[in-house]
Amino acid sequence: MGPPTAQFRRVAARTGPAVTLRFDGVSIAATAGDSVLAALLQHGTLLRRLEFGAEPRAGFCLMGACQDCWVWSSAGGRIRACTTPVAEGMELFAMPQASFDRPAEESGRG
Repeated sequence: MGPPTAQFRRVAARTGPAVTLRFDGVSIAATAGDSVLAALLQHGTLLRRLEFGAEPRAGFCLMGACQDCWVWSSAGGRIRACTTPVAEGMELFAMPQASFDRPAEESGRG
């Protein structure tokens, strides 16, 4: 399979510092001020799969109302990719990691 195809393309130049985040272990280059969702879609990254099937998801409303763009942070919490700005060093996942599902005392966070 070839490289990912971007679902979004930047139509106007944006100035700002370069930011690198990781999504499911893949480094994603973005510009400060981008939303997580914009960075992922410009990179051609699938946001997640539907919980009740295998259909790919990429956000729906792009403004924080539909809750279709939830992703999980390395800290274990969920964020809305469409309204969360990128930050240097963010580590995000399409699905919750196994340790997120365990009670705090089992995962060492208690």
